[in-house]
Amino acid sequence: LNTQCLAATLFLFFACLAPAVGFGGLFAAATNGAIGTIEMVSSTALCGMIYSVFSAQPLTIIGSTGPVLAFVACLAQLANMMSLPFLPLYAWTGLWTSAILLISSVTSASNLVKYLTRFTDEIFSVLISAIFVVEAVSDVGRTFASPASTFTKALLTLTVASMTYGTATFLKGLRATNYFSKRVRTTISNFAPTIGVVAGSLVARWARIVHGTGMAGLPCLTIPNQFATTSGRAWLVPLMDLPVWARWGAILPALMATVLLFLDQNITVRVVNNPQYKMTKGRRKGNVLDGMHADIFVISLLTAATSMVGLPWLVAATVRSISHVRALSNYDSEGKITGTMEQRVTGMSIHTLIGCSVMFAKPRALLTQVPLPVLMGLFMYLGTSALPGNEMFARICGLFKDKSVSAKERWSSVPQRTTTAFTLLQVACLGAMMWVKESQIGVLFPIIIALLAPLRFGLEKSGIIKKEYIEILDED
Repeated sequence: LNTQCLAATLFLFFACLAPAVGFGGLFAAATNGAIGTIEMVSSTALCGMIYSVFSAQPLTIIGSTGPVLAFVACLAQLANMMSLPFLPLYAWTGLWTSAILLISSVTSASNLVKYLTRFTDEIFSVLISAIFVVEAVSDVGRTFASPASTFTKALLTLTVASMTYGTATFLKGLRATNYFSKRVRTTISNFAPTIGVVAGSLVARWARIVHGTGMAGLPCLTIPNQFATTSGRAWLVPLMDLPVWARWGAILPALMATVLLFLDQNITVRVVNNPQYKMTKGRRKGNVLDGMHADIFVISLLTAATSMVGLPWLVAATVRSISHVRALSNYDSEGKITGTMEQRVTGMSIHTLIGCSVMFAKPRALLTQVPLPVLMGLFMYLGTSALPGNEMFARICGLFKDKSVSAKERWSSVPQRTTTAFTLLQVACLGAMMWVKESQIGVLFPIIIALLAPLRFGLEKSGIIKKEYIEILDED
């Protein structure tokens, strides 16, 4: 039993279960209970196990994402507006999406991803990290503003979330210190997120025992008591309940869904396949496209299966995937990655544990004791831990540094004005994507992602940024 794999499994179990439960509640609200928490957690467990076994890049973690939720919410509104049954419309849209993705996989359409560069990868990665951080901070902040909460509970929420985040971050950094032996440092660093979850939970439990549930009781993770659909419907969606014209008309929303899933999946796999992680199995040196067609093929089959039983569509989840890879990376004494433990065991184990939390009563009862502020602290850790190594984030930080004493960066040969302009453009794109995602036109989010590649090449072709400079700033 490898301790690093065990640590990664425990960390990612909580990191994948918490978003699944959270997204489940949001899906239930958006679809009027047609898809809820039990469907979300079941889809996460089952699809995650299948993907970990059959995908070309098993270190990628699949899950639901904000853009997918926004699209499904728009589809539910469309069904309501046109007086169509939602689940049959959802199923037909998913089947068409699956067919298009299947065709794209066998025609090697993922090769189009070669036109995406570090420019797009960095913006997308920072966006997903920002979503996790903003969600964590907002959730903690709402407890101070909520009339249903007291100042004591709000302060305890902040304390527990901070304890979880601070413990995980501090212990993760122990690897780069001189304390203890190398083996002890590495082991503690690997288990840092899990220790953070335990520490935050113990603080919350201590406060509840000492001060009572009325004063110090915090909301905990909610998992359904029995394995059944949220609304009590049959698992199989009645496909024939949708009129014939609507079955064919579902091709139109399926085209948008295809763009969304295709870009979400391939951009995340590009980030996971980054040469900095020094993965070698089944790939050519420096190539980030290897295996993408097989992964899209698996996603297409999973999309078809989940559509027919009314489960949420899953796709590569950026922050969870990066966290998985980094949890399995090996480092030298200077903190540089020397290699990554490539295997399928952790992916299978993570999603098997999630499945057990739904199927069996004792694990379910234990998890319902985990306070939600602990998970918010874990969300904060997920978001911030994915930022180191992202050059866009490094350049944003560089805007506030004294250049005369700062260490030289890879792009130091580029004039500061050019670097600043390039960075601010990326920040503007990030802001636009966040605005679109939260607006009523959130369904157009994948189009914004697709436009990043033409924008990057437009910078070069128009001469706004010289070619030799942009090749340095955007070097893969």
